[in-house]
Amino acid sequence: MAELRTSPDSLAVAVVTGGHPFNVPAFIGMWRYMPGIDAYVQPMEDWSDDVAGVRDEYDAVVFYNFHQATPTGEEAPPMHKLKTSLERLGETKQGVVILHHAIAAYLEWPVWSNLVGVEERTPEWHLDQTLTVVGADHPIAAGIEPFEIVDESYRIPSPEGSTPVLTTEHENSMPVVGWTHERGKARVFVLQLGHDNQAWANPGFRAALGNGLRWAANSSQGSEFV
Repeated sequence: MAELRTSPDSLAVAVVTGGHPFNVPAFIGMWRYMPGIDAYVQPMEDWSDDVAGVRDEYDAVVFYNFHQATPTGEEAPPMHKLKTSLERLGETKQGVVILHHAIAAYLEWPVWSNLVGVEERTPEWHLDQTLTVVGADHPIAAGIEPFEIVDESYRIPSPEGSTPVLTTEHENSMPVVGWTHERGKARVFVLQLGHDNQAWANPGFRAALGNGLRWAANSSQGSEFV
């Protein structure tokens, strides 16, 4: 089996994409310079089919996909393992991060709604909004000062039964833009931010994403996340 970590202290992270175009060099460049994180950006097909047999070895999985067709379990290869792969999230302590448009993936599938922590997820989209983001009382937000970010905002109901991490008062955004909850044994961090390089290059966004990954993975890199 391939070694996923470049050092014993780094996190191995699967970054799952598909169903939505994005700036590939800028997105991969962000992950390349994320301290302490070995990111493997891959299409949903590769993650679910798991040819290398490493899917369960990642410390966390980041979903940055926008697929809509509800998995049935009858998909042809290479998507034939999709339904079972997604349904078993939470059976282990592998962390889960739902990033930006992945919030609105699989809109008709209760399994994904439960993973996101919001039942009605059909968003009202607003491009290029300047949001002031404030951290709540949560380890992920520790050390993150209020910051401005130009990003695409969503208006959907705020999560119920989840813990707020990041908030905004922008009129075209849901008030809570980062939140956590648990699904089975797994920690889940959901981050509404992250549409394009205007967000990815923002230090506040990068800090929130990095902290959120470490929290979701229950990383020993910082005692505040344990």
